[in-house]
Amino acid sequence: MYETLASVDWARLQFAVTALYHFLFVPLTLGLSFIVAIMETLYVRSGDEKWKRITRFWMTLFAINFAIGVATGIIMEFEFGTNWSNYSWFVGDIFGAPLAVEGILAFFMESTFFAVMFFGWDKVGKGFHLLSTWLVAVGSNLSALWILVANGWMQYPTGMAFNPDLFRYEMASFWDVVLSPVAVAKFLHTTGAGYVTSALFVMGISAWFLLKKRDVVLAKRSMVVAASFGLIVSLYVVLSGDESAHQVAQKQPAKLAAMEGIYEGEKRAGIVGFGLLRPDKQIGDKTSPFYLDITIPYALSLLGYHDINAFVPGIDDLVYGNAEKGIRPAQERLDSGKIAVGALADYKAARKSGDAATATAALDTFNAHVGDFGYGYLEKPEQIIPPVTPLFYSFHMMAGLGFWFLLLFTVTLYLLMVNDITRHTLWLRAALLSWPLGFVASELGWVVAEVGRQPWAVQDMLPVHIAMTDISGSSVMITVFAFAAIFTLLLIAEVRIMLKQIKIGIEGGH
Repeated sequence: MYETLASVDWARLQFAVTALYHFLFVPLTLGLSFIVAIMETLYVRSGDEKWKRITRFWMTLFAINFAIGVATGIIMEFEFGTNWSNYSWFVGDIFGAPLAVEGILAFFMESTFFAVMFFGWDKVGKGFHLLSTWLVAVGSNLSALWILVANGWMQYPTGMAFNPDLFRYEMASFWDVVLSPVAVAKFLHTTGAGYVTSALFVMGISAWFLLKKRDVVLAKRSMVVAASFGLIVSLYVVLSGDESAHQVAQKQPAKLAAMEGIYEGEKRAGIVGFGLLRPDKQIGDKTSPFYLDITIPYALSLLGYHDINAFVPGIDDLVYGNAEKGIRPAQERLDSGKIAVGALADYKAARKSGDAATATAALDTFNAHVGDFGYGYLEKPEQIIPPVTPLFYSFHMMAGLGFWFLLLFTVTLYLLMVNDITRHTLWLRAALLSWPLGFVASELGWVVAEVGRQPWAVQDMLPVHIAMTDISGSSVMITVFAFAAIFTLLLIAEVRIMLKQIKIGIEGGH
């Protein structure tokens, strides 16, 4: 099997392994930082030492996660230079800018005040310590902002211009990149998902304490904060998810079609609430894509276009075109892209030979077809469609889990407010068993975002196989297994350290 994988497949696998491991730590950092800040605020305002013990317990778990998450994130940035140097050259002027801001501003801020937050108890005043805790939370989420701006640009490239002499895209407007509607929607939805994951984490561990009848008062207080925070941010995730789906429909119709398993476009399209895909379904055939499906009428047109009568293009429309709806055939874009690739080669040759007239004509031809430039590196029209099966199931599992979390937070908060939740052991067990599902949902969301962009490293502009460094598959293969082993050890270490701290308890640690 190893010999059948191309270099690009190994490089993709390496980055996928790194990203998936890293994203186990990121959601907890984003949300737990705010939960800890809220708990410390309650301590400072009330003067109740119980809130101080609660804050320090969850702050310790946050610190463990933060330290290991940093290690995995640094490796990801190095991979752009090792395995994806063509990508780094082609769009590094744009992609690198938000990452530079993240490192200089956001990461510097969170790491600086992290030291005060974690080591500054009884060394600085209450007010300054509380400010440091909030700045760590803000800094962590600012880091996410700049990283997601960079990723959002990969989903919807904007604010750039092509330099034919250097064969690269360069930034034309920093603010167009930062304020891209896709980047904004991605930031809101991804951070919201992190908040939900963190709330589930706190609520699940608190449920464990209650089931064990340990630190009952402090665990109940922790659960109240987690359930309240979780309920608010779950509603926020639903709203931001609506905007994300709207942006996908406008900017990445192939991703939307694959997410919903739509092959033939339709007006008043519905959302598949539940479906079993036919694995033998092919683009262009007339068989049903599902063995079984339960569809919510009109919902996809409303979600994607805010109009129940809107037409939602399917996979067949995007591949073969739909003249009535103004959708160009993919083959036409491939042909146009090949003209652009050829014209750029002619331009470079003419410039080298000093033939100004030919260079000008070639550049004019290139500019006329530059919108399809990336398509010139594809071999067949069907390549524009991302893998349907993993995308469809990942999206629907993620959405289903999201609604379960909303119900879980609502019922838990109700039981805490009007009843004695310790009597409801089955519900506490449900909360305990649900906290890992937040990480599952976050990972599924990342799969939807990244698999849904295939075959592109930068949507419609740079295919993945062109973005890769010219490097042998065997070289990358070694690092795939090495990184997987290292990250697995780091994850095991984090889990063991956290379990040890949890067993000590909220009261026992301080």
